[in-house]
Amino acid sequence: MRKPKLLEQVRRAILSRNYSIRTEESYVYWIKQFIFFHNKQHPRLLDKHHVGKFLSHLAVDRKYAAATQRQALNALVFLYRHVLKKELAEISEIKWSKKPARLPVVLTRDEVAAVLKQLDGENWLMAGLLYGSGLRLMECLRLRVKDVDFGYEQVVVRDGKGNKDRVTMLPSRLIGPLSRHLEKIQQMHCRDLDVGYGSVYLPTALERKYRNAGRELDWQWIFPSTKISMDPRTGVMRRHHLAETVLQKAVKKAVRMAGITKQASCHTFRHSFATHLLEDGYDIRTVQELLGHKDVKTTMIYTHVLNRGGTGVRSPLD
Repeated sequence: MRKPKLLEQVRRAILSRNYSIRTEESYVYWIKQFIFFHNKQHPRLLDKHHVGKFLSHLAVDRKYAAATQRQALNALVFLYRHVLKKELAEISEIKWSKKPARLPVVLTRDEVAAVLKQLDGENWLMAGLLYGSGLRLMECLRLRVKDVDFGYEQVVVRDGKGNKDRVTMLPSRLIGPLSRHLEKIQQMHCRDLDVGYGSVYLPTALERKYRNAGRELDWQWIFPSTKISMDPRTGVMRRHHLAETVLQKAVKKAVRMAGITKQASCHTFRHSFATHLLEDGYDIRTVQELLGHKDVKTTMIYTHVLNRGGTGVRSPLD
């Protein structure tokens, strides 16, 4: 039997570890770039010095941000460790991009209300979860029906950043609208089942273990796409969740319509969620847990946004 080509081996290794299709696309892209940079030499013939040279090129010549550079490194470490079965020795000669020290953009409570007023339907509901529950955009889009607990007024975030689960609050204001929305999702799901569709993507291991779970309501996306499309990995026709661009465009327009000049985006709602909780006197460890931050230092940035620091200094003009 013919041995699969390198990129096919990479895709299989990613799929076997239940990585998302976004991770697959990213890793394959950076591995291709690495190969092209070294004149199409096979990575097996290259070592840590070649990796270091490529990553430095991204920072020095291509002016990529530090996060993008780190993403490329992760892709190459995955390639060598899980496909080529070689451990890369520590790479010391990388020229890293400098990560700019920027404070997050935060909206005031009135500004949040003004933006939400410009949204309706699903877009209002999703933006409400970003702000009211502190969700990242993709965490919101990947919510399934079973992840919302109306009784305890909480939302379970599965496989968040760092592949971690966490629990956050469900705003009381969203319970009614979200309940009505889920009734519509149930009706849509029943129609899909009637015409021979209705299955939803499940991680490979779960799909093997619970063969019929993908057709059950509990596993359906809360914010499904309006169209049924082909799963690029399996070829199965199914309804995926909404694309992130749907809400991104709606929020961008809403910010403009609200007359707000800040460079606000979907993620700004999450920043505002954290800042407003700290303003209300909640403990920073509690906010850290709700946000799913691994290190409290990440959460500490919002204390700087408050412009109070630890000293409560007032301007002499005031």
